[in-house]
Amino acid sequence: KIQITLIEALPNVLPAFDKKLIDYTQSTFKENQITILTRTMVKEVKEKSFIVQNPDGTRSDIPYGLLVWATGIKAQPVVDRIRAQFAQVQTNGRGLLVDEYLRVKGARDIWAVGDCALSGYAPLAQVASQQGKWLARRLNSLATQAARENKTDVDVFNLIEEKSRPFKYSSQGSLAYIGSEKAIADLPFFNRNITAGGLATFWFWKSAYVNELFSLRNSTLVVSDWVKRFFFGRDISRE
Repeated sequence: KIQITLIEALPNVLPAFDKKLIDYTQSTFKENQITILTRTMVKEVKEKSFIVQNPDGTRSDIPYGLLVWATGIKAQPVVDRIRAQFAQVQTNGRGLLVDEYLRVKGARDIWAVGDCALSGYAPLAQVASQQGKWLARRLNSLATQAARENKTDVDVFNLIEEKSRPFKYSSQGSLAYIGSEKAIADLPFFNRNITAGGLATFWFWKSAYVNELFSLRNSTLVVSDWVKRFFFGRDISRE
């Protein structure tokens, strides 16, 4: 018999979504007999069990056979080294503080995007993607202009502020697969958000997922894997 327990330190799972979608997700988990422990923090992981701190402050020892760890990530050593060089300005241990042009504060000719950049936005792939594209366009534009004017000593680090508007994140909505061929969506629509969940949203999530893959090869492999699983089920055998 398999028993699945989800440990969440926050009051709800998927806190970034609308409350209706949170309730729908938790209801789906309960239908699948998944135990949800909210406001519960993992304090220690041992070989065959882990210690959690319950909402009332007490601690419990929960045994496990397989532990899936899905918390945040630690900064790369290069980020720590950059932060140490500009310690007077870089005072946050989670990443690099950047300005509205994604320039690392206190440094020169260093930009940061994605999870390592503390820009005031949530550390989401959607944010990182937009930051990377914005910065690439700005740098390419300045390089093209410098080549056209035959300049070789352009101060790009400062010029980007004169020639560009600050980076601004535009939310394209959020999607999440919640199991049992169901997904949830929270999508912006003019001045309001549209929320949905269920089988139709699951197929919308699949199409969005394939659309975001980087190459035709990856898209083909993923779709063929989905088709194979649909007809033959998941391959869970092990030698």
